[in-house]
Amino acid sequence: MPMVVDTHTHIGAPSTPQPLLFRTELLETYKTLAVPEGVTGTVVVESSGNVEDNQWILDRAAEDPFIVGLVGYLDPFAETFTRDLERDASDPLFKGFRLHMDCCHDYVDHPRQAMNSISPRLVASLELLAARDLALDFHGDYTALDYVAELIRRVPGLRVVLNHIAEGRPIDGRAPNPEWVRSLYEISVWPQVYCKVSALVQMTEVTPAPADVEYYRPALDAVWDAFGQDRLIYASNWPQIERVSDFATAHQIVARYFEGKGRVSAEKYFWRNASIAYNLISPGN
Repeated sequence: MPMVVDTHTHIGAPSTPQPLLFRTELLETYKTLAVPEGVTGTVVVESSGNVEDNQWILDRAAEDPFIVGLVGYLDPFAETFTRDLERDASDPLFKGFRLHMDCCHDYVDHPRQAMNSISPRLVASLELLAARDLALDFHGDYTALDYVAELIRRVPGLRVVLNHIAEGRPIDGRAPNPEWVRSLYEISVWPQVYCKVSALVQMTEVTPAPADVEYYRPALDAVWDAFGQDRLIYASNWPQIERVSDFATAHQIVARYFEGKGRVSAEKYFWRNASIAYNLISPGN
């Protein structure tokens, strides 16, 4: 059976209310939707803005090998960052943390001068992350990719995984925003930058989202042309995608596109690239 690793799911206890971004469900709910589509494992992405919840996910991973990794929540600006990183990274299933653009104080406060005002604390935290060969997920739109590039210049060993095709909104079946395309090409010159092809149905800003792969082809061609077969990664953004679509529909859109690129490219997209980006151990097993 071929492996398929979904690198962007949010699981957690539904009994614990979370902000809309962190809507969470239990792993068993996800598996009932994903396994019939061929998914064999998942990398869970932060289930809340609470560092203590990382352990909750790692405990679930210890119980169910379907979870092959965690991209957790850590605050790189916090004085406790080193301690928190050391604790979580002691578990080999901890693969890194996610940085939200709106949490980067230097960028928010000085958007036009951000590259000259990056917090030394942030750089130091990312140096610790890179030294452990862990990944940084980046959640922000394409206008922040210059900032990401500057972080890589400051921390040359930093490996970055862009979330949600760097928010190339809107996907509308027509030629994509040229500024988004330009930003993808510019950030893709860094070989350690990967891109999750995720949340496409949410990028349409249509409810329900179209199911035809042709509607998404111009945007998919743009990310393919920028990153090629070696740095694009399968990811769903479940359960958030359920606001506009369902898991099977979202999965089949990308499955049709990448299977059309041939067996080798599809295999890289569905698990091999993720295995490299996140140092996965026996994904799907």
